[in-house]
Amino acid sequence: MPLIMSVKEGLNADSTHFTLGGAPFRILGGSIHYFRVPRAHWRDRLLKLKACGLNTLTTYVPWNLHEPERGVYLFHQQLDLEAYIRLAEEIGLWVIIRPGPYICAEWDLGGLPSWLLRDKNIKLRTTYSGFTTAVNSYFDELIPKIVPLQFKKGGPVIAVQVENEYGSYAKDEQYLSFIKEALLSRGISELLLTSDNREGLNCGGVEGVLQAVNLQKLSYGGVQYLAELQPQKPLLVMEYWSGWFDVWGEAHHVFDAQEMISTVRELLDRGVSINFYMFHGGTSFGFMNGAIDFGTYEPQTSSYDYDAPLTECGDYTVKYHLLRNLLSTYSNEPFSEPPPIQSRRSLEPVFVTHYISLWETLQCAETHFRADDPISMENLPANHNNGQSYGYTLYETDIYSGGELNSRNHVRDRALVFIDRELIGVLDYRTQKVKISHIKGEMTLGLLVENCGRVNYGPALDSQQKGLVGDITLDDVPLKKFTMHCLDMKPGYINRVETLKWVSVGKKPSYPAFFRGSLVVDEPTDTFVKLPNWSKGVVFVNGQNLGRHWSVGPQKALYLPGSWLRQGDNQIIIFEEFKAAETIQFAENPEYGKIIDVSRQPFCTLM
Repeated sequence: MPLIMSVKEGLNADSTHFTLGGAPFRILGGSIHYFRVPRAHWRDRLLKLKACGLNTLTTYVPWNLHEPERGVYLFHQQLDLEAYIRLAEEIGLWVIIRPGPYICAEWDLGGLPSWLLRDKNIKLRTTYSGFTTAVNSYFDELIPKIVPLQFKKGGPVIAVQVENEYGSYAKDEQYLSFIKEALLSRGISELLLTSDNREGLNCGGVEGVLQAVNLQKLSYGGVQYLAELQPQKPLLVMEYWSGWFDVWGEAHHVFDAQEMISTVRELLDRGVSINFYMFHGGTSFGFMNGAIDFGTYEPQTSSYDYDAPLTECGDYTVKYHLLRNLLSTYSNEPFSEPPPIQSRRSLEPVFVTHYISLWETLQCAETHFRADDPISMENLPANHNNGQSYGYTLYETDIYSGGELNSRNHVRDRALVFIDRELIGVLDYRTQKVKISHIKGEMTLGLLVENCGRVNYGPALDSQQKGLVGDITLDDVPLKKFTMHCLDMKPGYINRVETLKWVSVGKKPSYPAFFRGSLVVDEPTDTFVKLPNWSKGVVFVNGQNLGRHWSVGPQKALYLPGSWLRQGDNQIIIFEEFKAAETIQFAENPEYGKIIDVSRQPFCTLM
């Protein structure tokens, strides 16, 4: 598909079908998030998208990665959005950008930076001045990077989305107009569109902006409703859900390939444009997974495989081949050959050689803070007064008697409870009380609180402070005088931990602890890290945070890109909360427990 450089008329939606450069055009898109795919694999994944018969790449832009601290902007290396768009152009793909500022995406706080929550009056996704000021500053940095890449300026960007799924939130009638103007005033001149599920279409639109729908099945009438709502306009399914995401402690979600193809065929026969969400899901590396909360808080896994046409590690699936065959019947031009799959293998097990107790690493924290009352992660004076975004926070205070410790549901999201650094229990949303034995004298109570992932969708978005978010009581008396350690486990923290004196594993470790082993590789290739007989924690390879491991599943292996390995020695560090094994295992393929078909899950119609 040659990119049209000479015609200035971009993607046009003024009739029942799109035109691009004045010629009839159908969007056949696929979502691949640059921030979920190691940069070394960008080309491979985009070539596979192109070879499937798709003509458009769509991607979200995560604000919380690009502005991790207020006024600190990152747009290089893994976050080089411009390079990603230029690569898509080189491969022959059009691009639709979804810049947010809110993106959902099963991503922590829907992509919004946690430092916004330091404002006690914050009203996210509204025209509250504290929010709009932050959005304007961010867009001043982001949008000028997109403007020169627009179709009318000779680039591949043919459309830009106005926010995301606002109809499901809809707290401020002026908000979408604000975002629209924020884009237009900074030079966005291509087609603007919104994206909502069936229930959100009623209040998710804004004047002069094309509406699109998100769905997985046609039985709920989303496409027909969109046609009635927006007559004489092209129909676009902005998110056709090719699968679904996973949460810890439940089954692995899949969606039947034949059912997907049957629905896609019907959409194509009706002339509808379509974007596959996801075409390739990738991985929510680090602590970036989101969570859902429809009455019960459930954090999402690090794997974002999504049962998409391309697997988490980029393999072809039955969906890919069926989709390619289907799309070929709607095309007059032959497709490029799919690239070969990338090499991947199971490596020899690595023996754990050393460990160091978490308590020994407290000196590696940025600093510690003292206050009468517990302070939430976001309000800690850490990271140049931007608060703590991710990881763990240790809260310690002295107590002088036993009794009933009550979290009063102020633990966000999970706390290991220690007396004199000995584990006595776990507090979370379900368990809010722990008995402390009556012992005379002073004792140190410790709560190691983990942010398991901020909710990314729904009304709970506004209350996503983490750590201890209020008083905890001992026999109904609020505890005071806390010391707080920010254990965000960022690269600097892990590097400092590496310089400490580690202990040989011959001695029984005390938990939580960091465990270390050396992986010797002759030729770096993709692989998966497996941790049978380990319990819960985080995996780091050469300083890169692969994500969380948890024996409850369904994710049983963490994707390790070969590009993050080096020939020779590679250091693996595992933070483990409860129980370590003697070895770290590897596998050629991912592993999940029980599976469930999302066709039977009613919540898929709501999101």
